[in-house]
Amino acid sequence: DTDVIKTADVYTGGFNAEYGGRISSVVDIKTRDGNKKRLAGKVAASTFGSKLLLEGPLFKQKENGSSGSFILSSKTSYLDRTSKSLYSYISDVGLPYSFLDIYGKASFTGSNGSKFNMFGFNYGDDVLYSSLVNYSWNSYGFGSNFILIPSGSSMLVEGNFAFSNYDTEQTNVGAKPKLSSINGFNSGLDFTYFLEGESQIKY
Repeated sequence: DTDVIKTADVYTGGFNAEYGGRISSVVDIKTRDGNKKRLAGKVAASTFGSKLLLEGPLFKQKENGSSGSFILSSKTSYLDRTSKSLYSYISDVGLPYSFLDIYGKASFTGSNGSKFNMFGFNYGDDVLYSSLVNYSWNSYGFGSNFILIPSGSSMLVEGNFAFSNYDTEQTNVGAKPKLSSINGFNSGLDFTYFLEGESQIKY
C-alpha cells in the first residue's frame, strides 16, 4: 500500500551481506510511522473497492522527546457484488474477484533516539467461478525491529524478527480441496561501531 510505504529499494545484484543467501534480487521496503501529533485518516472508494487509512499518536509526546504512534491500513473489494449491475456488459453473473488486505504498525521512540516497531498484516484474495472451482490465497505475518542507542557508547545496535505464512487452496466440485502452504521466519542483529571521522565497523 503506497500510503504506508516510506521507501522501496530494488537491488538486482551486488547487494550487501545483510540480505543473507539471496541469489536473485532484493526488494527492501520500509514503512513509515504513524502521525505522532494528531489523529488523521483517509477514506477512498470506487465502484470495485474501498480503502481506509487511520493513524495517530498512542500517547502524548513527552517532554523528553519519547513518543508512540500507530498506523492502520485496510483495503477491500466488492467487485463480485457490484459488477452484476455496473459491469453487466462483461458478464451476466458478475466478476468473481474479491480481496481484503489489512496492515498495522505501532512505533515507539525513546528520548535518546532508540526505537522499537511492531507490525502485522493479513492479505486474502478469492476467485469464485460459479460453483465450479474456487481459488483462494492468504498470506499473513508479524514481526518487530528495533534500534538501540546505548547511553555514552559509540555503538549502534539494530535487530529484527519476522514471521510470514502463505496458503493457497483450490476447491473443485466433487473433489477434495488442493492445499499448498509455505512459511518461514528470520531474525538478525546488526552492530555498528563508529570510529573517529566518518569511519565505522559494522558486523
